[in-house]
Amino acid sequence: MTRRDALRAGGAAAALAGLAGCTALPSAPGQAGSDGDGDGESDGPVAVASFFSFFDFGREIAEGTPLTVENLVPTGLHGHGWEPNASITQRIIEADAFVHVGKDFQPWADRAIETIEGDDVDTALINVRAGIELVDLAETLDREEEGVGAQRGKDPHFWLDPRRAKQSVDNIAEGFADLLPDHAEAFRENAETYKSDVLDRIDADYEAIFDAAERDIVQLAAHNAFQYIGVRYGVRMRPLVTNLAASGDVKPADIREAAEVIRENDIRYIANGVFESQRPAQQLVRETGVEAYFPVTPYAGVRKEWVAENWGYEEIADNINMPTFEIVLGNKTPEEAAPSPEWLEQWRNFEPV
Repeated sequence: MTRRDALRAGGAAAALAGLAGCTALPSAPGQAGSDGDGDGESDGPVAVASFFSFFDFGREIAEGTPLTVENLVPTGLHGHGWEPNASITQRIIEADAFVHVGKDFQPWADRAIETIEGDDVDTALINVRAGIELVDLAETLDREEEGVGAQRGKDPHFWLDPRRAKQSVDNIAEGFADLLPDHAEAFRENAETYKSDVLDRIDADYEAIFDAAERDIVQLAAHNAFQYIGVRYGVRMRPLVTNLAASGDVKPADIREAAEVIRENDIRYIANGVFESQRPAQQLVRETGVEAYFPVTPYAGVRKEWVAENWGYEEIADNINMPTFEIVLGNKTPEEAAPSPEWLEQWRNFEPV
């Protein structure tokens, strides 16, 4: 009987008892790595990830090895601010490794780690944030939120900066190498290839987009997740929702301030989060000179069609964020920036998921 067979037979029941009260949500989306079929029942070693971006990095790093990587966040949900049911914690306990974003970012993940450590479960813990320098919280942030873990006052959304994301790729590769030493060389080679072919290329493309812009401000009808792009490429990101998570009310004062920014900077197009409410963006279209809003995402979730097309961090950067930044910065018209007429039809003043 394998370790995971024993856990399925009931060995994890006591460890899960304290988590049974979590809010029930759909099961994970069934995205898997190189050798998996996405059903969570792989016979080989399995690593599960608490956040879409790092699932995607993990599956790229695991390519060509026996390791399967699974995404725990259900399709259509934002990875920051949801509470899974106990079956997700059981999946973590049954896995050989848990790829997580570090302390105080996803409370449910913190509880799962406490269970693993407290009950001597041998699931390996891989912290993607280890060794990464975080920037200070944006001035626009609600000051009631202090930041992340031991680094209070810091912004957790580091993966939006492709250069910082490279460290998380290394962290995952080393964690996988510790887990499966016989495949350490493959993990590290895959990591180097991904960093050079994907993250360096995305970095260069972003740099070209922002360097070409005459405007240095982007108005977002979205939550406060994009500061790392602003810091890296010298642009002011103006979120409408000042929470760190993709939740929270938009106050009338926030709308008034956004309207003033739009007027002073002659902004015609704004960006809005794919997995967030469209109502504030729609209000700005009605009440200001904004003509339309277009999609951005901090790579924190996926739509069904993205899963069907096997989109990862790279494809989302290329097909969602980059065209929108070209538009909202005024580099190109929506017609020029859109990858296709269908894209423009779908994403101009798009509807909720």
